[in-house]
Amino acid sequence: MCGIVGYTGSEPAAGILLDGLSKLEYRGYDSAGLAVRDGDKPIEIVKAKGRLKVLREMTNEGESMRGDCGIGHTRWATHGEPSTENAHPHHSDDMAVVAVHNGIIENYVDLKEKLAKNGYSFYSETDTEIATKLIDYYYKKYRGSPVEALARAMMRIRGSYALAVLFKDHPGEIYATRQDSPMIIGVSGGASYLASDVPAILKYTRNVYYIDNMEIARLRKGGVDFYTVDEEPVEKQTVQITWDAEAAERGGYQHFMIKEIHEQPKAVLDTINSLVKECEIDLGESGISDEALRGVSQVHIVACGSAYHVGMVAQYVLEDFARVPVRVEIASEFRYRRPILQKDALVVIISQSGETADSLAALREAKAQGVTTLAIVNVVGSTIAREADHVIYTYAGPEIAVATTKAYSTQLIVCYLLALKLAQVRQEIELEAFERLLGELRSLPGKIERVLEDEERIQWFASKFSNAKDAFFIGRGIDYAVGMEGSLKLKEVSYVHSEAYAAGELKHGTISLIENRTLVVAILTQQSLYEKMISNMAECKSRGAYLMGLTNYGNYNVEDAADFTVYIPRTDPHFSASLAVIPLQLMGYYVSLSKGLDVDKPRNLAKSVTVE
Repeated sequence: MCGIVGYTGSEPAAGILLDGLSKLEYRGYDSAGLAVRDGDKPIEIVKAKGRLKVLREMTNEGESMRGDCGIGHTRWATHGEPSTENAHPHHSDDMAVVAVHNGIIENYVDLKEKLAKNGYSFYSETDTEIATKLIDYYYKKYRGSPVEALARAMMRIRGSYALAVLFKDHPGEIYATRQDSPMIIGVSGGASYLASDVPAILKYTRNVYYIDNMEIARLRKGGVDFYTVDEEPVEKQTVQITWDAEAAERGGYQHFMIKEIHEQPKAVLDTINSLVKECEIDLGESGISDEALRGVSQVHIVACGSAYHVGMVAQYVLEDFARVPVRVEIASEFRYRRPILQKDALVVIISQSGETADSLAALREAKAQGVTTLAIVNVVGSTIAREADHVIYTYAGPEIAVATTKAYSTQLIVCYLLALKLAQVRQEIELEAFERLLGELRSLPGKIERVLEDEERIQWFASKFSNAKDAFFIGRGIDYAVGMEGSLKLKEVSYVHSEAYAAGELKHGTISLIENRTLVVAILTQQSLYEKMISNMAECKSRGAYLMGLTNYGNYNVEDAADFTVYIPRTDPHFSASLAVIPLQLMGYYVSLSKGLDVDKPRNLAKSVTVE
């Protein structure tokens, strides 16, 4: 949630900051602001309510703000409504300290009372202003360094935060710290960069530092120093980001979402190739051994949103292939129910960003209980990747649209391969079947491309139902799990009320919601459940539903039950989710497009949920 950028160097800062914020607008877009300084001159702040384009216009694309050092922020409102007053950066009363902040400060009320007793007044409703003035308080009280002021403030603040701070007395420098909110720092030539996510600085440098919890960084022109909360120096190594900078641009597509839908064949292929060497699945880079996998008694998959839906698919595949019990958990519920975990269990955390707050908390709960953890993430060096015992990276590349597509597809691939590897080491699968299934996996990128060829028909159908008020997705087994993701895609980008149901549950209440012309999307890729699904479709149609059928080529009698049918290539039923989800992603996209909505930045949503 929210986006932070920082720059100090020899170039005009405002344009670089605006460019970085444009790459992070998916993290927050209620308001935006810049703080820039020119040498020893006072710090200049410009803030605007609304999208980043408003700030661009106010600053003439940054040209009206002079200076080569600054910080910027794009906000997703937590404390206080979207407004110019609540927008970041925030400042102390005398502008001695200026800061931007991601996260939530839990004890802000107590801190505010303390500061009020010491003569501070407040102009906003935000916890960030309180943090800024707390830093100012310690800076003035102890007449020490910015590092000392930050360290003292950090010891008083409870919650999650990433802070970037300018001090009037230290021109050309940016100070930063974090606790459970992401932040990266890059150095290139004579400049230093700071951001809350990789795409913001990918254009300028590929070598980045990851600042750890309760550490402090001092950015200067072309260099960075790190300190512990005890003000002791820390040595750090850079991590190289391998993402292509052009992958974070739209590249001629109207929106990032449709670009990322079309990037799925390559992302899936790259992820397969990273883990499959000839006819073997190689998890060596993850650090998890065959012996450790062989001893797993139970798998807990913990995730949020679309990653949770990946887990739902993986449950069916893992249990069927490896014959190991699997439980799929919503990360935000996991630690609060005091989970009982067996010591030889495996907890799998799935997260695109590797910074999801609830998933990170679940990871720490599992580690506290002494259980082995495996992360499936997309961002190298992210917090979850660093803290998990083992990590498998997906090769989706940067995903900018808020609604995930290619990250979901690559997470599925990793789960398939993990299931096959578990089955192999546990001797639950014959060599012939193993090789056949690997062959099927390798065929998926080409089959996804075939599904994308049907895009125009799906666009036509989406425009026809762009005014739908309600939609229901039904399926059984893996198809039910796919329906959950299809429903989420529709609701999050097009604001259509949408729900997914296990088709067998229709008669237990849900069917009472079916009215004339209610849109029902029925998914039928599991041949063993095909006849039951046809019966469920007939039940819906007899009550006036308009039915879209999604099935494999060859199942042409679906057209007798459905009003509109979409076909996908046949594959092994365990892998059908990788193909069936594509038309549902396209459907969500084109319904949103037909309604004239902001596809990449749906209202009230942010890409990475880094606060609880």
